[in-house]
Amino acid sequence: MEAIAERISEFDALFDGTLHSLLSWEQLAAFWERLDPAGGWYLYAVGEALPEAPADADHVLAFVHEIDDLLRKEHREDYCGIVYANDLDNPSLIKIYDPNNLGTSCGSGKHRILPGWIMSRVPPSDLSPSHLVPQNRRRWWRAFLSLVGAK
Repeated sequence: MEAIAERISEFDALFDGTLHSLLSWEQLAAFWERLDPAGGWYLYAVGEALPEAPADADHVLAFVHEIDDLLRKEHREDYCGIVYANDLDNPSLIKIYDPNNLGTSCGSGKHRILPGWIMSRVPPSDLSPSHLVPQNRRRWWRAFLSLVGAK
């Protein structure tokens, strides 16, 4: 039980810690290229069930490809600015904000906007969103899971 509490605390510290934004689409593309898909990334769609185990490298690569496509199609700006990592060279936590639910992703508003998706090297805590996750996002996540054969 104590080990679980330590892991949750580690995730919470990462989640609430200093993050760096990937401001341009070029920065995001280079970041994805540097990202090591092996070594245990937990893929978490906020509002869905917590992942029970880290994804394998193939699933991480598939997720990166699919989420990158979604962000580029739906965040119709000439900049990215909605993907954040605790370390741009060797990340252990990546927050990806939903282009259709940005609010004030920088946290300056009175309501905390949670990211749509999280990639974490440590098991994530349950982040129950204060808003309903749109059905199209739930369908997107479930379609991704069925695409990669996850349960």
